[in-house]
Amino acid sequence: MTRIAVVGAGAIGGFLAAALARAGNAVAVVARGEHAAAIRREGLSVESDLGTFSVPVIVSDDLRTLGAFDFLLLTFKAHQWPSLLEQIAPFAGTGTHLVTMQNGVPFWYVREPALRSVDPGGTIGALFPDTQVIGSVVHVSGTIVAPGRIRQSGGLRYVFGDPGGGCGDRAAELVDLFGRAGLAAEADSQIRQTVWLKLVNNAGLNTVSVLRKLTIKPMLEEVETREEVRRLMMEALRVGQAIGVVGDVDVDARISYAARLDNVKTSMLQDFEHRRPLEIDPILGAVCELGERYGVETPEVRKAYAALQRLGAGAI
Repeated sequence: MTRIAVVGAGAIGGFLAAALARAGNAVAVVARGEHAAAIRREGLSVESDLGTFSVPVIVSDDLRTLGAFDFLLLTFKAHQWPSLLEQIAPFAGTGTHLVTMQNGVPFWYVREPALRSVDPGGTIGALFPDTQVIGSVVHVSGTIVAPGRIRQSGGLRYVFGDPGGGCGDRAAELVDLFGRAGLAAEADSQIRQTVWLKLVNNAGLNTVSVLRKLTIKPMLEEVETREEVRRLMMEALRVGQAIGVVGDVDVDARISYAARLDNVKTSMLQDFEHRRPLEIDPILGAVCELGERYGVETPEVRKAYAALQRLGAGAI
């Protein structure tokens, strides 16, 4: 039986844990506070594209108490690495594979030199080489409606691939595990490109959703805010092109596709409303830093980064 730990059982992680546990995998979750207490008492309850169901899972606030695992699904926000590294570090050099399922640039994306916005000093990268990592992009929405209760929407698509390209045996195993749980998993031989394209969307949609306090549909219906989204996406795209990870992309088509999400709240807007720290460094900070490194001007991203820093400081 495959052993899986979901580190960060929020809306996305909690739904994944429930779906994988229902499919017969041994699943444990790392969670805290009332959410963890509710999971411990009643299991995870889910309303989703897979239906409505509840499943028991093992829960702890410390990964180190839970034993050995085949996969660690890292569904916490990337800016939370410093608070969780001590728990994850013991898995370095073991047979456990880390699956990065976060928005923004992951620690493995740029190693020499490591990005200060993502992995200051290269601490994470020094522990976990590409051979122990599986990259992932999540195309799913969700929210915690109450402790232990999750509502998922927006499809079931998850993409996996090796950081250096291709899709090796462990990534393929993960695709199979997700598929048997009813999830739409895909192998991706160009995960670096897919990660950056998701970043392009996040740079525009997540950012403007917080700055304008808007859900997806009204944000993209208004000419002014839609153009604001577009400018941010274009700057992020140009940085990706300079790095060489993406080519020509129809940004307007991506915006139109995003508009189908109707009144969905971005994850960053949900964090802001709950007065949680915002994931701005792995998204906007990384774009600014790589723009500097590759000689690409990013004035709109920089302005938005500063504005979100001010908002985030006021929300905490």
